[in-house]
Amino acid sequence: NNRVDLAYEIREGRVTEVERLSFTGNRAYSDRRLRQVLGTKQAGLLRNIIQRDTYVPDRIEFDKQVLTDFYRARGYIDFQVLSVSREFSRERDGFFLTFAVREGLSYKFRNVTAVSEYEGVDVAPYRDVIRIREGATYSPLAIDTTISRMEAIALKQGVDFVNIEPRITRNEENQTLDVVFAVTKGPRVFVERIDIEGNATTLDKVVRRQFRTVEGDPFNPREIREAAERIRALGFFETADVNARQGTSSDQVIVDVNVEEKPTGSLTFGASYSVANGVGFNVGLSEANFLGRGQSVSVNLAVGTDDKNSSFTFIEPAFLDRDLKFRFTGYYTTSENSNSYYSTKRIGVSPSIEFPMGEFSAIELRYKVSQDEIYSVNTNSSQLLKNEEARGAEITSALGYTYSYDTRLGGVDPNSSILFKFGQDFAGVGGDITSITSTALASYERKAFREEVTLRAEIEGGLVVTSGGDSRLVDRFTGNGKIRGFEPNGIGPRDLTVANQDAVGGNYFAVARLEAEFPLGLPEEYGISGGLFADVGS
Repeated sequence: NNRVDLAYEIREGRVTEVERLSFTGNRAYSDRRLRQVLGTKQAGLLRNIIQRDTYVPDRIEFDKQVLTDFYRARGYIDFQVLSVSREFSRERDGFFLTFAVREGLSYKFRNVTAVSEYEGVDVAPYRDVIRIREGATYSPLAIDTTISRMEAIALKQGVDFVNIEPRITRNEENQTLDVVFAVTKGPRVFVERIDIEGNATTLDKVVRRQFRTVEGDPFNPREIREAAERIRALGFFETADVNARQGTSSDQVIVDVNVEEKPTGSLTFGASYSVANGVGFNVGLSEANFLGRGQSVSVNLAVGTDDKNSSFTFIEPAFLDRDLKFRFTGYYTTSENSNSYYSTKRIGVSPSIEFPMGEFSAIELRYKVSQDEIYSVNTNSSQLLKNEEARGAEITSALGYTYSYDTRLGGVDPNSSILFKFGQDFAGVGGDITSITSTALASYERKAFREEVTLRAEIEGGLVVTSGGDSRLVDRFTGNGKIRGFEPNGIGPRDLTVANQDAVGGNYFAVARLEAEFPLGLPEEYGISGGLFADVGS
């Protein structure tokens, strides 16, 4: 009847993976170090689980960019990715990728200053915010950070349409750069409006508050680029594209934001076993973008042989639509004979507000109210513990703060970071307990030996000062989580006059931790590295 039947026989084959990632032309950094930078990963034994080892052509362009950013942040201003060769395996199930690079030379800053070419603008305040020191390795981030500081000065002075132009002079002989930040007058262009599309769940205000610019403000291309990075950093979107186009007139610009939503909730189950704590099970439920408001909610429950822990956390990152992070935490924990001859029960809630104090510093203000109790003390235990059991459940009401200085994310030097924290809690705002608890932590981390080895050094300490009686066991310090190599309650003061020789905790503690982390030559996907550490403390 003038008809035919067609049958298409299809053999899909396996997913094409990246069998090997290699580099040519790299002298300063090893292939292993450069593989850590790329988004594409090399296939290994876990290829059926790891998805990033799948060959995706579009990801290669991203890898070229992150590789360029990696070298530029370390002073290699002439770095180039010359080519990326793709060789199909004989079995036709994988690719061999080779990045051909030209590193060039690493440059350092020499003379850094500022000049004003904007009539009526004094250059002195702009020079005062330059933090780039002579001899520091060149970094685009250092340039951008300085421009941001200068633009903030212009904003305070009410100077519009300021354009900060970095003019770089290269000194080939000694591999240094002279930088002059020229304060000039930019074109009179305004932001007409910001259009947001693709956010089916996320509210517009969650995306809009990532912009420091609003409709009617002078147009700043650098600020728009930074806003795009902040939107991507939210983790709510699969893709986020931010572009500027001509507005209704030549002096107007429309900013288009196109995003693609992705799931932000998770449900986790886990099981664990340790010699000290036995078998444990945990379940957690979290949502990073609760109701599309950008809020974070998490509930966790962990049950072990001796311990039971449950907690609830709610975070509003932009409280009252300002740069304030509001956090509410509630918890309920019990411990029964965890390497001890007594049990504890603790329940409490703690609201807090955190706000920035500077470029890398922040302060958190909090209130905490809790009810703590020690019970089931063994008859052969310390009289100190028996006295605390007789006190029954007591309520602690405390105001506290924590100051932090952290350069781990936004620091100019990609190979080193500093973390400092100092906090105090003042109990006695009502409740049954009057005390002051102070803690401090200082940490320094640096990558060495061509960034193959990570070195860390930490100093931590704390003290509890009470008024009107002895401190309680639940308020004193233990070595748990502070000094490695000991079982729970395995280090600290003990009452040696009783049969149980109970660990009773201390009013003071101090510890220093030194650590070196290094690769073992195993594939990166295993996530296994080697380490040496030395902890000392009391």
